[in-house]
Amino acid sequence: MNIRPFTDDDAPVVAALISAEEERLYGRPGRLTGADILMFLHWSKEAWVWEEDGRMVASATYGVHGDAADIRGIVADKGRGLGTEIIDRGEAFARAEHAKKILLAAPEPDSAARALFESRGYREVRRFYSMAIELTEPPAEPALAEGLVVDGLHDDEYEAFYEALNESFAEHWEWHPTPFDEWLELRQGQHRDEHGPVWFVVRDGDELAGVTRNDASVAGGGYVGAIGVRPAWRGKGVAKALLQRTFAEFWRRGTTRVTLDVDSQNATGVVALYERVGMYVDSCGVAFEKANE
Repeated sequence: MNIRPFTDDDAPVVAALISAEEERLYGRPGRLTGADILMFLHWSKEAWVWEEDGRMVASATYGVHGDAADIRGIVADKGRGLGTEIIDRGEAFARAEHAKKILLAAPEPDSAARALFESRGYREVRRFYSMAIELTEPPAEPALAEGLVVDGLHDDEYEAFYEALNESFAEHWEWHPTPFDEWLELRQGQHRDEHGPVWFVVRDGDELAGVTRNDASVAGGGYVGAIGVRPAWRGKGVAKALLQRTFAEFWRRGTTRVTLDVDSQNATGVVALYERVGMYVDSCGVAFEKANE
């Protein structure tokens, strides 16, 4: 068994492992691509692969968010203790980073992962839905109260967007804002591409009432990476309008599948909103936690 650092060339192989696992658990292949894996790796400090006879049999990433270490892994060869080894390495990483707690995640149907996590002292703390919509007709036009307007983000509004998004997510479970300069370095230029706007806002005069940060291509379709409404503007149809504008843009581009990820226990009741606009729960992931001792 050879254990080595992850390289960019490994991304398509990791995506294929995840796709095969989703097919095993959900009866349909996953849609992540190598490009998606590389995008997600921005949030990790370490990434490793396990290979045998030139074949990848497992992969893991380790990161830190706020006071929590985050362990993510995929194992192709079951029953060989690779999942245990991924956790062992992750817990050593957490100790080195002086994290106060450790978070793990697994697909809800994966009973073997749950059993392993619970045997190591982890407990379920949260569930997240991956929700999707398959657009079959032009989306409805956004309807907002007088004075509220849906628009694209202007080039000089990154800081206002950042502040609005963080205010919107301030009470979200495990929300730890990235410092603005780091966030800007990662996100600058993503608000639009050669086809047009990708991020949208709802304006109330000079204020940004709500924002959505979209990606034009994730998992084979459009992706709503973050959508938030500032507390003073909640209950006014802002989130719905942002979704409708997002759907309309992806429809215009010929992209008919749109997905997002959401905390199933979100205090704003946003899951019900997503269902009202036609989205459905495509899969469920479970987060587990334990103190770092």
